[in-house]
Amino acid sequence: MKILSAAQTREADAATLQYEEIDSLELMERAALAFASWFENKFTPQEHVYIFCGPGNNGGDGLAVARILSQRQYHVKVYLVGDSQNTSQDHNVNLQRLPDTITRQTLHSPTDFPPLHPATCVIDALFGTGLNRPVTGLFAALIDYLNNSGSCITSIDMPSGLYTDSQTPAESAIVKANYTVSFELPKLAFFLPQHEQFVGAWHVVQIGLSPAFIATAPSDFHFATTQEAKKLVKPRRKFSHKGTYGHALLLCGSYGKMGAAVLAARSCLRSGVGLLTMHVPEAGYTILQTAVPEAMTHTDRHQKYLSELPEGLEKYSAIGLGPGIGTDKMTKAALAQLLTTSTSPIVIDADAINIIATSDKLKAELPKHKVIFTPHPKEFERLVGKAKNDYDRLQDMKEFCREYSCYICLKGANTAICTPEGTIYFNTTGNAGMATGGTGDVLTGILTALVAQNYSLEQACLLGVFAHGLAGDLASQKVGEIGMIASDLIDHLPQAFIALTTA
Repeated sequence: MKILSAAQTREADAATLQYEEIDSLELMERAALAFASWFENKFTPQEHVYIFCGPGNNGGDGLAVARILSQRQYHVKVYLVGDSQNTSQDHNVNLQRLPDTITRQTLHSPTDFPPLHPATCVIDALFGTGLNRPVTGLFAALIDYLNNSGSCITSIDMPSGLYTDSQTPAESAIVKANYTVSFELPKLAFFLPQHEQFVGAWHVVQIGLSPAFIATAPSDFHFATTQEAKKLVKPRRKFSHKGTYGHALLLCGSYGKMGAAVLAARSCLRSGVGLLTMHVPEAGYTILQTAVPEAMTHTDRHQKYLSELPEGLEKYSAIGLGPGIGTDKMTKAALAQLLTTSTSPIVIDADAINIIATSDKLKAELPKHKVIFTPHPKEFERLVGKAKNDYDRLQDMKEFCREYSCYICLKGANTAICTPEGTIYFNTTGNAGMATGGTGDVLTGILTALVAQNYSLEQACLLGVFAHGLAGDLASQKVGEIGMIASDLIDHLPQAFIALTTA
């Protein structure tokens, strides 16, 4: 699904009004009803609800929500903020529609702020996606007051003060919402780590914006859905055999880090590869033969490190490289040789990324449209450079992928996948339990298996990252987030792929 900019969202609103021949008040009512239905499923009428409304259409949404929740037996109080002479037309109409039974108060100074406590439900309707300047003055004082109140805050469409798709000025006050309920589609800001404290848990409610407009609107940003992931899965043919599903090669491990090789191997096999060969230091032979009997094991001449490539690279349909290999100079030489001689697609992770990051020559030798990088944020910083903020990091990733015609899976809570064309997809599966050693090695195995099975690199990234996160979600249901380890993901990969192949 696409992620629209703030400007495109306004255009989608206008297209919907024109196509359905309705006015903006009717669309606002639709949005308020959708928000109220979500709210009703989350909070009971026994709880007091304080709604803080700004002068624009986001405040108009809040006023409409106040009326609807009052009709549904909630104890609602409305607090108006700002100069009444600068309010929007739709705001004014919804203020007139507000029943006299609802308490309302205009806040002129911080001395007017109402007492708040943790049992109060606060709805933030101060500013929405149209905000284009820092929030200061009385609004900033109110936002600071709300943030320190201990009350549960739910923001309508956007946390007030937060820009939708660009860096928010440092001087702007921003609501720290517990929940953000977005209309029709999530916003780009929701997917960035720097905004976690402001957005909280985000949810999307449908308000019927024009699907034709959304379908044709250009966007470099998308987010993955279960339906889209399911469409990527290739069904297995009845008369297929192990050769049908590719032969993968994994170059992994060094002395003391053979566990990374085991994790990558096991996840590769659990992701459907037909044949798997492991190339490991001599010290890892017994470990691999014992821990992963389904894989063939080829040993390096060096006891502790990878120092050479196996013969016959041309027979492998995909190569995975990096987990646990270290950065020994002999390993660096083998990696350089691989980049210049291999004709197979390559998944590059961990220390292989760190090696390439130190050499502009190695970057220049990356085969075009045949490389997937899977860095965590620090590895990404070494490879691409340090960014001032998450928006700059996304732009840096786009430029790197375009320059080197490669793919990047930047691992995180919403792993960002970038293509050589500069399109970015955010993943929507996974949880904090996956923040443990070895889960990146598991992803390397998954991606290598999918590429070996003749998925395109883009398909492998999208499906592999989604399945990786889904396995983590399934594991968390059984072992919880705190006790999760990387092997739990591998154990739940079969269930993840079953879920993606069933209707």
